[in-house]
Amino acid sequence: MNAQHFDALEARDPTVREAALMAALPGVIRHAQQHAPAFAASLAGIDAASVCSRSALAALPVVRKSELHELQRQSRRAGRDPFGGHATIGWRALGTLRRAQRVYQSPGPIYEPEGLAPDYWRLARAMHAAGLRAGDLVHNCFSYHLTPGGLMMESGALALGCTVFPGGVGNTELQLQAIDDLRPDAYIGTPSFLKILVEKAAETGTDMACMTKALVGGEAFPPSLRDWLAERGIQAYQSYATADLGLVAYETPAREGLVLDEGVIAEIVRPGTGEPVADGEVGEVVVTTLNPDYPMVRFGTGDLSAVLPGPCPSGRTNTRIKGWLGRADQTAKVRGMFVHASQVAAVVKRHPEISRARLVVEGEMANDRMTLHAEVAQGAASEGLAERLAQSLRDVTKLRGEIALAQPGELPNDGKVIEDARSYR
Repeated sequence: MNAQHFDALEARDPTVREAALMAALPGVIRHAQQHAPAFAASLAGIDAASVCSRSALAALPVVRKSELHELQRQSRRAGRDPFGGHATIGWRALGTLRRAQRVYQSPGPIYEPEGLAPDYWRLARAMHAAGLRAGDLVHNCFSYHLTPGGLMMESGALALGCTVFPGGVGNTELQLQAIDDLRPDAYIGTPSFLKILVEKAAETGTDMACMTKALVGGEAFPPSLRDWLAERGIQAYQSYATADLGLVAYETPAREGLVLDEGVIAEIVRPGTGEPVADGEVGEVVVTTLNPDYPMVRFGTGDLSAVLPGPCPSGRTNTRIKGWLGRADQTAKVRGMFVHASQVAAVVKRHPEISRARLVVEGEMANDRMTLHAEVAQGAASEGLAERLAQSLRDVTKLRGEIALAQPGELPNDGKVIEDARSYR
Protein backbone atom coordinates (compact mmCIF):
# COMPACT_ATOMS: atom_id res chain seq x y z
CA MET A 1 0.00 0.00 0.00
CA ASN A 2 1.16 3.53 -0.81
CA ALA A 3 2.18 5.27 2.42
CA GLN A 4 0.12 8.27 1.35
CA HIS A 5 -3.09 6.20 1.35
CA PHE A 6 -5.39 6.14 4.36
CA ASP A 7 -5.80 2.34 4.18
CA ALA A 8 -5.55 -0.62 1.81
CA LEU A 9 -9.16 -0.14 0.64
CA GLU A 10 -8.18 2.87 -1.45
CA ALA A 11 -5.88 0.80 -3.68
CA ARG A 12 -8.16 -2.21 -4.18
CA ASP A 13 -8.66 -3.68 -7.60
CA PRO A 14 -11.88 -1.98 -8.84
CA THR A 15 -13.52 -5.33 -9.52
CA VAL A 16 -12.83 -6.43 -5.94
CA ARG A 17 -14.33 -3.19 -4.61
CA GLU A 18 -17.42 -3.50 -6.80
CA ALA A 19 -17.96 -7.10 -5.73
CA ALA A 20 -17.69 -6.11 -2.05
CA LEU A 21 -20.15 -3.23 -2.45
CA MET A 22 -22.68 -5.36 -4.32
CA ALA A 23 -22.30 -8.15 -1.73
CA ALA A 24 -23.07 -5.65 1.05
CA LEU A 25 -26.04 -4.05 -0.74
CA PRO A 26 -28.71 -6.71 0.01
CA GLY A 27 -27.94 -6.43 3.72
CA VAL A 28 -28.33 -2.64 3.56
CA ILE A 29 -31.71 -3.00 1.82
CA ARG A 30 -32.92 -5.66 4.27
CA HIS A 31 -31.85 -3.64 7.31
CA ALA A 32 -33.58 -0.51 5.97
CA GLN A 33 -36.78 -2.47 5.29
CA GLN A 34 -36.80 -3.99 8.77
CA HIS A 35 -35.79 -1.01 10.90
CA ALA A 36 -36.59 2.22 9.00
CA PRO A 37 -40.39 2.64 8.50
CA ALA A 38 -40.05 4.97 5.51
CA PHE A 39 -38.00 2.40 3.63
CA ALA A 40 -40.31 -0.40 4.79
CA ALA A 41 -43.03 1.47 2.88
CA SER A 42 -41.07 2.64 -0.19
CA LEU A 43 -39.30 -0.72 -0.63
CA ALA A 44 -42.33 -2.88 0.18
CA GLY A 45 -42.40 -6.02 -1.95
CA ILE A 46 -38.72 -5.72 -2.89
CA ASP A 47 -36.71 -8.91 -2.32
CA ALA A 48 -33.57 -7.55 -0.65
CA ALA A 49 -31.52 -10.54 -1.80
CA SER A 50 -32.22 -9.62 -5.42
CA VAL A 51 -30.74 -6.12 -5.06
CA CYS A 52 -27.16 -7.19 -5.68
CA SER A 53 -26.30 -5.26 -8.85
CA ARG A 54 -26.29 -1.68 -10.04
CA SER A 55 -29.14 -2.37 -12.43
CA ALA A 56 -31.27 -3.74 -9.58
CA LEU A 57 -30.36 -0.75 -7.41
CA ALA A 58 -31.31 1.64 -10.24
CA ALA A 59 -34.84 0.20 -10.22
CA LEU A 60 -35.46 1.43 -6.66
CA PRO A 61 -37.04 4.82 -5.93
CA VAL A 62 -34.88 7.89 -5.27
CA VAL A 63 -35.36 9.82 -2.02
CA ARG A 64 -34.38 13.40 -2.87
CA LYS A 65 -33.01 15.85 -0.35
CA SER A 66 -35.52 18.37 -1.66
CA GLU A 67 -38.30 15.97 -0.54
CA LEU A 68 -36.83 14.99 2.83
CA HIS A 69 -37.97 18.19 4.59
CA GLU A 70 -41.60 17.52 3.64
CA LEU A 71 -41.36 13.82 4.56
CA GLN A 72 -40.01 14.73 7.99
CA ARG A 73 -42.63 17.44 8.48
CA GLN A 74 -45.46 15.04 7.66
CA SER A 75 -44.01 12.44 10.03
CA ARG A 76 -43.80 14.93 12.90
CA ARG A 77 -47.36 16.15 12.32
CA ALA A 78 -48.56 12.54 12.47
CA GLY A 79 -46.81 12.11 15.83
CA ARG A 80 -44.07 9.93 14.42
CA ASP A 81 -40.32 10.39 14.56
CA PRO A 82 -38.62 13.62 13.37
CA PHE A 83 -36.40 11.73 10.91
CA GLY A 84 -39.38 10.84 8.72
CA GLY A 85 -38.89 7.12 9.30
CA HIS A 86 -35.47 6.98 7.65
CA ALA A 87 -33.27 6.45 10.74
CA THR A 88 -32.83 3.23 12.70
CA ILE A 89 -31.56 5.01 15.83
CA GLY A 90 -33.08 7.58 18.17
CA TRP A 91 -33.96 7.88 21.86
CA ARG A 92 -36.40 6.38 24.35
CA ALA A 93 -39.43 8.51 23.42
CA LEU A 94 -39.15 7.35 19.81
CA GLY A 95 -39.28 3.72 20.89
CA THR A 96 -35.99 2.84 19.24
CA LEU A 97 -33.73 0.26 20.84
CA ARG A 98 -30.54 1.71 19.38
CA ARG A 99 -29.40 5.07 20.74
CA ALA A 100 -28.40 8.13 18.74
CA GLN A 101 -25.46 10.05 20.18
CA ARG A 102 -26.65 13.44 18.92
CA VAL A 103 -29.38 14.95 16.78
CA TYR A 104 -28.88 18.01 14.56
CA GLN A 105 -31.05 20.58 12.81
CA SER A 106 -29.95 21.69 9.36
CA PRO A 107 -31.71 24.49 7.41
CA GLY A 108 -35.21 23.48 6.35
CA PRO A 109 -35.42 22.34 9.08
CA ILE A 110 -34.08 18.87 8.35
CA TYR A 111 -33.09 16.70 11.31
CA GLU A 112 -30.17 14.25 11.19
CA PRO A 113 -29.01 11.66 13.73
CA GLU A 114 -25.45 10.80 14.71
CA GLY A 115 -24.67 7.23 15.71
CA LEU A 116 -22.08 5.93 18.16
CA ALA A 117 -19.48 4.75 15.65
CA PRO A 118 -16.14 6.57 15.80
CA ASP A 119 -15.64 8.85 12.78
CA TYR A 120 -19.35 8.35 12.08
CA TRP A 121 -19.21 10.45 8.88
CA ARG A 122 -15.90 8.88 7.68
CA LEU A 123 -14.14 12.26 7.25
CA ALA A 124 -10.71 10.99 8.40
CA ARG A 125 -10.10 9.61 4.91
CA ALA A 126 -10.51 13.03 3.28
CA MET A 127 -8.32 14.67 5.93
CA HIS A 128 -5.55 12.16 5.36
CA ALA A 129 -5.66 12.84 1.61
CA ALA A 130 -5.35 16.57 2.41
CA GLY A 131 -2.12 15.92 4.30
CA LEU A 132 -3.38 16.02 7.89
CA ARG A 133 -1.63 13.57 10.19
CA ALA A 134 -1.75 12.33 13.78
CA GLY A 135 -0.37 14.95 16.13
CA ASP A 136 -1.48 17.93 14.04
CA LEU A 137 -3.39 20.76 15.70
CA VAL A 138 -6.47 21.48 13.58
CA HIS A 139 -8.33 24.80 13.65
CA ASN A 140 -11.95 23.81 12.91
CA CYS A 141 -14.10 26.66 11.59
CA PHE A 142 -17.27 24.76 10.74
CA SER A 143 -20.31 25.57 12.86
CA TYR A 144 -20.86 23.74 16.14
CA HIS A 145 -24.33 25.27 16.58
CA LEU A 146 -27.44 23.27 15.56
CA THR A 147 -25.89 21.89 12.36
CA PRO A 148 -23.46 18.94 12.34
CA GLY A 149 -20.62 20.52 10.34
CA GLY A 150 -18.27 21.22 13.26
CA LEU A 151 -18.66 17.84 14.90
CA MET A 152 -18.62 16.00 11.56
CA MET A 153 -15.15 17.34 10.94
CA GLU A 154 -14.03 17.06 14.54
CA SER A 155 -14.89 13.34 14.68
CA GLY A 156 -12.76 12.72 11.58
CA ALA A 157 -9.83 14.72 12.95
CA LEU A 158 -9.96 12.92 16.30
CA ALA A 159 -10.09 9.53 14.54
CA LEU A 160 -6.97 10.55 12.62
CA GLY A 161 -5.18 11.40 15.88
CA CYS A 162 -5.30 15.18 15.59
CA THR A 163 -5.97 17.74 18.31
CA VAL A 164 -8.86 20.08 17.55
CA PHE A 165 -9.45 23.75 18.32
CA PRO A 166 -13.26 24.26 17.97
CA GLY A 167 -13.18 27.71 16.41
CA GLY A 168 -16.65 27.64 14.86
CA VAL A 169 -17.73 30.47 12.56
CA GLY A 170 -17.23 34.23 12.78
CA ASN A 171 -15.27 36.16 15.45
CA THR A 172 -12.41 36.77 13.03
CA GLU A 173 -10.25 38.68 15.50
CA LEU A 174 -10.54 35.99 18.19
CA GLN A 175 -9.84 33.28 15.61
CA LEU A 176 -6.65 35.06 14.54
CA GLN A 177 -5.59 35.49 18.16
CA ALA A 178 -5.97 31.73 18.68
CA ILE A 179 -3.96 31.03 15.50
CA ASP A 180 -1.23 33.39 16.70
CA ASP A 181 -1.18 31.82 20.18
CA LEU A 182 -1.62 28.12 19.36
CA ARG A 183 0.13 27.86 15.95
CA PRO A 184 -2.20 25.25 14.36
CA ASP A 185 -0.97 23.07 11.50
CA ALA A 186 -4.20 22.94 9.54
CA TYR A 187 -7.52 24.64 8.87
CA ILE A 188 -10.91 23.00 8.37
CA GLY A 189 -13.90 25.05 7.22
CA THR A 190 -15.33 26.89 4.24
CA PRO A 191 -12.83 28.24 1.70
CA SER A 192 -14.38 31.71 1.84
CA PHE A 193 -13.78 32.05 5.60
CA LEU A 194 -10.20 30.85 5.20
CA LYS A 195 -9.71 33.64 2.65
CA ILE A 196 -11.17 36.14 5.13
CA LEU A 197 -8.76 34.94 7.84
CA VAL A 198 -5.75 35.17 5.52
CA GLU A 199 -6.68 38.67 4.35
CA LYS A 200 -7.34 39.87 7.91
CA ALA A 201 -4.05 38.37 9.07
CA ALA A 202 -2.19 40.30 6.36
CA GLU A 203 -4.02 43.48 7.36
CA THR A 204 -3.23 43.10 11.08
CA GLY A 205 0.24 41.62 10.73
CA THR A 206 -0.75 38.26 12.25
CA ASP A 207 1.62 35.44 11.31
CA MET A 208 -0.25 32.47 9.78
CA ALA A 209 2.83 30.72 8.39
CA CYS A 210 2.18 27.77 10.73
CA MET A 211 -1.02 26.90 8.85
CA THR A 212 0.07 25.06 5.72
CA LYS A 213 -2.74 22.53 5.22
CA ALA A 214 -6.50 22.83 4.82
CA LEU A 215 -9.57 20.72 4.13
CA VAL A 216 -12.43 22.85 2.85
CA GLY A 217 -16.05 22.18 2.02
CA GLY A 218 -19.58 23.49 2.25
CA GLU A 219 -19.33 25.68 -0.85
CA ALA A 220 -17.66 25.95 -4.25
CA PHE A 221 -13.86 26.02 -4.26
CA PRO A 222 -12.72 27.52 -7.59
CA PRO A 223 -9.16 26.90 -8.85
CA SER A 224 -8.49 30.63 -8.61
CA LEU A 225 -9.00 30.57 -4.83
CA ARG A 226 -7.04 27.31 -4.52
CA ASP A 227 -4.10 28.95 -6.29
CA TRP A 228 -4.46 32.17 -4.27
CA LEU A 229 -4.17 30.17 -1.04
CA ALA A 230 -1.22 28.15 -2.38
CA GLU A 231 0.62 31.38 -3.14
CA ARG A 232 0.26 32.20 0.56
CA GLY A 233 1.60 28.84 1.70
CA ILE A 234 -1.67 26.93 2.28
CA GLN A 235 -2.37 23.74 0.32
CA ALA A 236 -6.16 23.35 0.49
CA TYR A 237 -8.16 20.33 -0.68
CA GLN A 238 -11.89 19.82 -1.16
CA SER A 239 -14.20 17.44 0.65
CA TYR A 240 -17.71 16.64 -0.55
CA ALA A 241 -19.81 15.53 2.42
CA THR A 242 -23.38 15.95 3.64
CA ALA A 243 -25.05 15.53 7.01
CA ASP A 244 -27.23 12.76 5.56
CA LEU A 245 -24.48 10.73 3.90
CA GLY A 246 -21.17 11.63 5.48
CA LEU A 247 -18.20 11.73 3.12
CA VAL A 248 -19.15 11.22 -0.53
CA ALA A 249 -15.88 12.12 -2.28
CA TYR A 250 -12.58 13.88 -1.61
CA GLU A 251 -9.73 15.57 -3.43
CA THR A 252 -6.23 14.09 -3.56
CA PRO A 253 -2.82 15.65 -4.27
CA ALA A 254 -3.35 14.71 -7.94
CA ARG A 255 -5.87 17.56 -8.16
CA GLU A 256 -7.85 15.66 -10.79
CA GLY A 257 -11.45 15.43 -9.64
CA LEU A 258 -12.75 13.91 -6.41
CA VAL A 259 -12.35 10.23 -5.48
CA LEU A 260 -15.44 8.47 -4.12
CA ASP A 261 -15.38 7.35 -0.50
CA GLU A 262 -15.13 3.62 0.18
CA GLY A 263 -18.36 3.61 2.24
CA VAL A 264 -20.81 4.71 -0.45
CA ILE A 265 -22.35 3.49 -3.70
CA ALA A 266 -22.73 6.50 -5.99
CA GLU A 267 -24.72 6.89 -9.19
CA ILE A 268 -25.12 9.79 -11.60
CA VAL A 269 -28.72 9.99 -12.81
CA ARG A 270 -30.66 12.16 -15.20
CA PRO A 271 -32.22 15.04 -13.21
CA GLY A 272 -35.87 14.44 -12.41
CA THR A 273 -35.49 10.66 -12.82
CA GLY A 274 -33.71 7.75 -11.21
CA GLU A 275 -32.12 6.61 -14.48
CA PRO A 276 -28.30 6.40 -14.51
CA VAL A 277 -26.57 8.31 -17.31
CA ALA A 278 -23.50 7.28 -19.26
CA ASP A 279 -20.09 7.96 -17.72
CA GLY A 280 -19.04 11.51 -18.52
CA GLU A 281 -22.58 12.85 -18.81
CA VAL A 282 -23.58 15.43 -16.20
CA GLY A 283 -26.40 14.38 -13.89
CA GLU A 284 -27.58 14.31 -10.29
CA VAL A 285 -25.43 12.58 -7.65
CA VAL A 286 -27.46 9.79 -6.01
CA VAL A 287 -25.84 7.95 -3.11
CA THR A 288 -26.55 4.77 -1.14
CA THR A 289 -24.66 4.54 2.15
CA LEU A 290 -23.52 1.45 4.03
CA ASN A 291 -24.40 3.21 7.32
CA PRO A 292 -26.76 0.98 9.39
CA ASP A 293 -27.85 3.92 11.60
CA TYR A 294 -29.11 6.11 8.76
CA PRO A 295 -29.30 3.72 5.80
CA MET A 296 -30.02 6.14 2.99
CA VAL A 297 -30.95 4.11 -0.08
CA ARG A 298 -30.65 6.07 -3.34
CA PHE A 299 -30.52 9.49 -1.69
CA GLY A 300 -30.67 12.25 -4.31
CA THR A 301 -28.34 15.00 -3.20
CA GLY A 302 -29.62 17.60 -5.66
CA ASP A 303 -26.00 18.19 -6.75
CA LEU A 304 -24.81 17.86 -10.33
CA SER A 305 -21.58 16.08 -11.25
CA ALA A 306 -20.14 13.61 -13.76
CA VAL A 307 -17.85 10.57 -13.70
CA LEU A 308 -14.27 11.16 -14.82
CA PRO A 309 -12.57 8.43 -16.91
CA GLY A 310 -9.63 6.42 -15.63
CA PRO A 311 -8.01 6.02 -12.22
CA CYS A 312 -6.63 8.78 -10.02
CA PRO A 313 -2.88 9.41 -10.53
CA SER A 314 -2.50 9.22 -6.74
CA GLY A 315 -2.94 5.43 -6.93
CA ARG A 316 -6.45 5.45 -5.48
CA THR A 317 -8.56 3.19 -7.64
CA ASN A 318 -12.13 4.23 -6.80
CA THR A 319 -14.28 6.11 -9.30
CA ARG A 320 -13.66 9.85 -9.64
CA ILE A 321 -16.24 12.57 -10.15
CA LYS A 322 -15.71 16.10 -11.40
CA GLY A 323 -16.92 17.77 -8.23
CA TRP A 324 -19.85 20.12 -7.79
CA LEU A 325 -21.25 21.34 -11.13
CA GLY A 326 -24.50 22.98 -10.00
CA ARG A 327 -27.94 22.03 -8.71
CA ALA A 328 -30.18 19.34 -10.16
CA ASP A 329 -33.50 20.35 -8.56
CA GLN A 330 -34.55 22.61 -11.43
CA THR A 331 -37.96 24.28 -11.49
CA ALA A 332 -39.40 27.15 -13.52
CA LYS A 333 -42.71 28.98 -13.20
CA VAL A 334 -44.26 29.42 -16.64
CA ARG A 335 -47.50 31.36 -17.10
CA GLY A 336 -48.33 30.83 -13.44
CA MET A 337 -47.62 27.07 -13.49
CA PHE A 338 -44.60 25.32 -11.99
CA VAL A 339 -42.70 23.07 -14.40
CA HIS A 340 -40.35 20.46 -12.87
CA ALA A 341 -37.48 18.39 -14.26
CA SER A 342 -39.50 15.25 -13.49
CA GLN A 343 -42.20 16.46 -15.91
CA VAL A 344 -39.67 16.87 -18.71
CA ALA A 345 -38.52 13.31 -17.94
CA ALA A 346 -42.14 12.11 -18.11
CA VAL A 347 -42.51 13.64 -21.58
CA VAL A 348 -39.31 11.97 -22.80
CA LYS A 349 -40.40 8.62 -21.39
CA ARG A 350 -43.44 8.62 -23.66
CA HIS A 351 -41.21 8.76 -26.76
CA PRO A 352 -38.43 6.14 -26.99
CA GLU A 353 -36.94 7.95 -30.00
CA ILE A 354 -35.80 10.76 -27.68
CA SER A 355 -32.48 10.27 -25.89
CA ARG A 356 -32.19 13.64 -24.12
CA ALA A 357 -34.28 16.78 -23.81
CA ARG A 358 -33.97 20.32 -22.48
CA LEU A 359 -36.86 22.70 -21.88
CA VAL A 360 -35.86 26.31 -22.59
CA VAL A 361 -38.08 29.09 -21.24
CA GLU A 362 -37.62 32.44 -22.97
CA GLY A 363 -39.28 35.83 -23.36
CA GLU A 364 -40.14 38.44 -20.78
CA MET A 365 -42.17 37.99 -17.64
CA ALA A 366 -45.90 37.59 -18.44
CA ASN A 367 -44.91 36.71 -22.03
CA ASP A 368 -43.28 33.29 -21.54
CA ARG A 369 -42.35 31.00 -24.41
CA MET A 370 -41.10 27.49 -23.87
CA THR A 371 -39.40 25.20 -26.34
CA LEU A 372 -38.56 21.54 -25.80
CA HIS A 373 -35.23 20.76 -27.49
CA ALA A 374 -35.04 17.00 -28.02
CA GLU A 375 -32.18 14.86 -29.31
CA VAL A 376 -33.27 12.18 -31.79
CA ALA A 377 -31.02 9.52 -33.26
CA GLN A 378 -30.34 9.79 -37.00
CA GLY A 379 -33.25 8.25 -38.89
CA ALA A 380 -35.40 7.78 -35.75
CA ALA A 381 -37.51 10.91 -36.20
CA SER A 382 -40.74 9.43 -37.53
CA GLU A 383 -43.30 11.60 -39.27
CA GLY A 384 -45.33 13.64 -36.83
CA LEU A 385 -42.88 13.21 -33.93
CA ALA A 386 -42.73 16.93 -33.22
CA GLU A 387 -46.53 17.16 -33.07
CA ARG A 388 -46.76 14.15 -30.75
CA LEU A 389 -44.06 15.63 -28.50
CA ALA A 390 -45.93 18.92 -28.36
CA GLN A 391 -49.09 17.08 -27.33
CA SER A 392 -47.22 15.15 -24.61
CA LEU A 393 -45.70 18.40 -23.35
CA ARG A 394 -49.17 19.91 -23.14
CA ASP A 395 -50.61 16.81 -21.44
CA VAL A 396 -47.91 16.65 -18.77
CA THR A 397 -47.32 20.34 -18.02
CA LYS A 398 -50.77 21.74 -19.01
CA LEU A 399 -48.85 24.33 -21.04
CA ARG A 400 -48.28 24.78 -24.75
CA GLY A 401 -44.73 24.78 -26.10
CA GLU A 402 -42.72 24.55 -29.29
CA ILE A 403 -40.59 21.57 -30.28
CA ALA A 404 -37.06 21.72 -31.72
CA LEU A 405 -35.54 18.39 -32.79
CA ALA A 406 -31.76 18.04 -32.51
CA GLN A 407 -29.05 15.56 -33.40
CA PRO A 408 -27.42 13.44 -30.65
CA GLY A 409 -24.76 15.45 -28.83
CA GLU A 410 -26.11 18.87 -29.83
CA LEU A 411 -27.50 19.70 -26.37
CA PRO A 412 -24.96 20.95 -23.80
CA ASN A 413 -23.60 18.36 -21.37
CA ASP A 414 -24.27 20.44 -18.24
CA GLY A 415 -27.07 18.52 -16.53
CA LYS A 416 -29.67 21.19 -17.22
CA VAL A 417 -33.11 19.84 -17.99
CA ILE A 418 -34.86 23.21 -17.60
CA GLU A 419 -33.11 26.40 -18.73
CA ASP A 420 -34.71 29.68 -17.69
CA ALA A 421 -33.44 32.15 -20.29
CA ARG A 422 -36.04 34.87 -19.66
CA SER A 423 -35.27 38.55 -19.28
CA TYR A 424 -36.26 39.88 -15.86
CA ARG A 425 -35.48 43.55 -16.55
